[in-house]
Amino acid sequence: MHVAADQDLLWGQQTIHVQAGKGAKDRMTMLPKQLIPALRAQAVSVAAQHTNRRLRGQGYAPMPDALGRKYPSASQSLPWQFLFPSSEERFESATKRWVRWFASPTGLQRAFRQAAAKVEGLPHATVHTLRHAFATHLLQTGTDIRSIQELLGHSSLQTTMLYTHVSPLGPGIRSPLDLLLAEC
Repeated sequence: MHVAADQDLLWGQQTIHVQAGKGAKDRMTMLPKQLIPALRAQAVSVAAQHTNRRLRGQGYAPMPDALGRKYPSASQSLPWQFLFPSSEERFESATKRWVRWFASPTGLQRAFRQAAAKVEGLPHATVHTLRHAFATHLLQTGTDIRSIQELLGHSSLQTTMLYTHVSPLGPGIRSPLDLLLAEC
């Protein structure tokens, strides 16, 4: 998941622009209020680290497509730095620069596995399990299936239904006639 520290967090709208997420798709998702202070602190930390790197002549981020040629100084600007940068830089032969990519998904998966192992009675869970839980909880709180489909970036509603563990006539679905008669 690629999230730049500055341009992809839409604080006022409480949304996150996720670039090249699952299926290499871009999408918008919600930014929970409870995470805003921690994410703001992370953004401030990234900005401070980036300032220090720039003072040393570093601080480049990879640029998508031809943007790096069109805007040569953009890759060293704060808006293009990742919110969760890698701890290492890699040499980019096309630009002949050392660039800092985003943190490896493997590191997140490892940290999640270690945290999950400490929870007694937790069934097998992966980072991807969080995606399923997110979809299921949205459905349980009344979010319509089409909105969930959009948030997950699914092209097929059937895929979303698999994610949320529902069938076309899942639990809780009642006939409108039954609902009318219950009111009488």
